[in-house]
Amino acid sequence: MAMEAQKEKKSKKEDNKKPRNEKNHEKNQKIKLPNKMIIEVRRPSIFNNIFFYIFLLLMIYLIFGSSTGSAFTQEEVPIGEVMRLINEEKVQDITVVGDKVEVLKKSGTKVYARKESTISFDQILSNNQVDRSKIAGKLEVKQQVNIMDILSPILMLGLPILILYYFTRQMRAQGGDLMSFGKSRAKLFEKGQQRITFNDVAGCEEAKKEMSEIVDFLKFPAKYRKLGARIPKGVLLVGPSGVGKTLLARAIAGEADVPFFSVAGSEFMEMLVGVGSSRVRDLFATAREKQPSLIFIDEIDAIGRQRGMGIGGGHDEREQTLNQILIEMDGFDVRTNVIVIAATNRPDMLDSALVRPGRFDRRITIPLPDLKDREEIIKIHMRGKPIDPSVNVEKLARKTVGFSGADIENMLNEAAILTARENRDFITEKDLDEASLKVTIGPERRTLQTEDEKRMTAYHEAGHAVVAANVKDMDPVQRVSIVARGQTLGHTDLPPERDRYQLTQTRIVSMMTTMLGGRAAEDTVFNELTAGAAEDIKKCTELARKMVTEYGMSSLGPIFYEARTEFSWLAEEFGEKAPISEEMSAKIDAEITKIIDNSYKEAKRILTEKRETLDRVANKLLEVETIDGDEFKKLLD
Repeated sequence: MAMEAQKEKKSKKEDNKKPRNEKNHEKNQKIKLPNKMIIEVRRPSIFNNIFFYIFLLLMIYLIFGSSTGSAFTQEEVPIGEVMRLINEEKVQDITVVGDKVEVLKKSGTKVYARKESTISFDQILSNNQVDRSKIAGKLEVKQQVNIMDILSPILMLGLPILILYYFTRQMRAQGGDLMSFGKSRAKLFEKGQQRITFNDVAGCEEAKKEMSEIVDFLKFPAKYRKLGARIPKGVLLVGPSGVGKTLLARAIAGEADVPFFSVAGSEFMEMLVGVGSSRVRDLFATAREKQPSLIFIDEIDAIGRQRGMGIGGGHDEREQTLNQILIEMDGFDVRTNVIVIAATNRPDMLDSALVRPGRFDRRITIPLPDLKDREEIIKIHMRGKPIDPSVNVEKLARKTVGFSGADIENMLNEAAILTARENRDFITEKDLDEASLKVTIGPERRTLQTEDEKRMTAYHEAGHAVVAANVKDMDPVQRVSIVARGQTLGHTDLPPERDRYQLTQTRIVSMMTTMLGGRAAEDTVFNELTAGAAEDIKKCTELARKMVTEYGMSSLGPIFYEARTEFSWLAEEFGEKAPISEEMSAKIDAEITKIIDNSYKEAKRILTEKRETLDRVANKLLEVETIDGDEFKKLLD
C-alpha cells in the first residue's frame, strides 16, 4: 500500500512538471473519448425486417409455390403408358406420391405421370386389368404432406392480424394511433408557449382594435357578463393571401395568454365517412376543457363552402363536417370562454349559415398594407439583416405598392441571398430592386435571341413605355428592360406612385392602351405581329369585359351581367335559366371588341406621332438593355 501511494505521488509530480499545453492536450484527448462513445446510432428494427422477409416469402410461395414447388423434372407420360410398361414388365420401381406416379424403367430412364387424386393407384391397376403381382416389391406409396393445407388456415387467420399489428406499429412510430382517425389534428400551443403579440404584427391597426376586444374578454370575462354583453362566438378574418391573417390570430393568443388550437380546414377531411365530424367534436371538446382558449381554422373555405353544390345534392363528407361545426358553435354556452377564429381569402364561397350572427358574427377585413404599413413591415423584416445605411425605407415602401406582407418578407430574403452569393457584407438598394423584380416577374435569364428578335423585343417594350408616358392618369415609367425574366423576354416597370382605392374609367382605358402599346409598336415598325403580346391581350380583354359586365362603363348601361361560362350548358340541362341570353352575350362581345379596338387605335396614333422617341428608346435598349426612370425621361421629347 505504501509503495502504491508513493507511485501515485510520483505520477502527480510528473504531471505537474509537464508543460501546460501538453496537459491541455491530454485533457482534450480525455474529453473527446467519451464524446465518441455516447454517439447514438439508430438502426432499423429487427422485427420490421424479419416481418418483411417472412411476408415476402409467403407471398412468393402463394404465387409460385403451388405450381412449381414440387414438380418432377422427368418426362411426363399418360397414366395409360405406365400401365403398358407394367404389363410388358419394363418397370424396375414405381413411387406414388399423392397424384404423381414416378416410374424407373429397367433401361435406367425415369418418367412420371399424373393420376386423379380421388382414385387410388390399386384401383387404377384394377380398372386397367393389370396384374398387381407384376410390380410386387417394386411399388412404394408415400403419403404427401401438402403445405398449403397447413398454411391456408394460418394465413387466413394470422396474416390479417399480422398486417394490422404492423400498421399499428407504423402509426405509433409516426406519433399516431390506429384508432386516432377521429381525433383532432389541431396543433396545441399551451398557455405561455405563444410568444407572438400585437407588437410583432406590423400594420392592420383597425384589425388590432377589433381584436383587442376579444383579448379583453378572454382576460376579463366577468366585466362583459356583468353588463349583459355577449362576445362574438366567431371571428372571420378576410383578406388576400399573405396579409397576415394567421399571424394576427396567433398574436391574439399571445396577448390573451390562453391555449391556442391551430388547424387547417383541409385537415378535417378524410376518406372515411364521419371522420371529419368526429375530429370537429374532439377539437371543441378539448378546447372547452382548456377554456379560456382560442380555436383557429385556417382556409375555412375548404370545408365551409355552400352546401348542396355537389352531385346528388352535395350530401358528402365535407357537408357533414360543416354541419358539425355549426352544431358545435350553436352549442356554446354563454359562459363558455372559447372563441373560434377563421381565415379565408374566398368569403364569397362560404355557406350563409356559417356567417350569420351567432356563429361567425364578426367579419374583419385585412387588406393589402398601405404605405405606412409597408414601412413598418419592412422595418420588422429588416431586423437581423445588415442593411446599407443609404437604403431609404420610405422610398422602398413606395416601390412595393400592391405587395403583401409575405411578398415583402420574400423580397428581403431574396436580397439577403443575393448579397451572400456575391460575398458582400451589406444589402444595398440595388439588391432590393433586383429582389423585387425576382418576386414579381421572375429571375433573370439569358436567352440566345437573334438580332432581329432582340430588336423586335426592344421596340415592343419601348412601345409600352412611350404610350404610358403619353396617356392620362398613368404612373411614370421606372424601368424598361429587354433582359429576359421568368416567362417574359422583357418588361416595362410601372409601379403605382401611391395607393389607389378607386379605378376611374380614364385610368382603366389608359392601362389598356399601355398594354396594347407593345403590339402597336410591332405593327407600326415591322408591319409584323408576334406572340409576345399574348399576356397583354389577355389582361386587356379581362379589363374590357369587367368594364362592360361589372363596372357599367359601356353603352349597355350600368347593369351587372353575369358572364356565361363553359358550364352554363350544364345548368340549362337541369332546367336552370342561363345567366344571360345568347343575344345579350353577343352585344357584350361587341362592346368589348369596340373598347379594345379604340384603345389599340389610340396606341398606334401615339406611336406614329412619337416615332422618333420610340426609335431613341428602342436603340438605347439595344445598347444598354436596361433604362431606369430618370434616363427614360431624358429620352422623351
